[in-house]
This record gives sequence, structure tokens and C-alpha cells, in this order.
Amino acid sequence: MLQDINLNQPETGFQGFISRIDGDKTLKKKLMSLGLRKGQEVSILHQRHNGVVVLSNGSRVALGANIADKVFLQALDTNDSSDQNTSLSDS
Repeated sequence: MLQDINLNQPETGFQGFISRIDGDKTLKKKLMSLGLRKGQEVSILHQRHNGVVVLSNGSRVALGANIADKVFLQALDTNDSSDQNTSLSDS
């Protein structure tokens, strides 16, 4: 089983989806207004000690370290897409 990691942990270039958000209703509503919700795919653009910048639905979103600690990701499964590419090139 894959382990959740918070947004402060992965390096630049990491791609995953939001698996959970720990926080109160206000935080979840704020993140939803920024386009960040459970199941949403995100890419890490910049990782800093005081926050992170992610790409989600074509928009860049900057989050402070305290909020990023409450947003958890799981890595995207890249094996499925490479298998599809191989089968397409074989036919």
C-alpha cells in the first residue's frame, strides 16, 4: 500500500494526487477555492523551506509550510501509461 506524504516532503517535479486534507472546514473550503481538493492531480513546481508552489489544472498555487503540512499526496502510477505506449507501438 502506498504511503501518504505531505506537500512539504516531495522534491520539485513530483507528480501525484491529493489523497487527503487534514484540517478544519475553513481550510478545506479555502483549498477548494484554489482548485485543490481530494483526488486532484498536482505537480510540485518549487519546494522551499517555507512553502511550496504546485501546478493544478494549469494554475500555479503557492502554499505556506503550515498549510502544506496538512495536504497529503500519493504518487501517480506511471506504469499504466508506459504499458499503453508499448502496446500501441507494437501494433
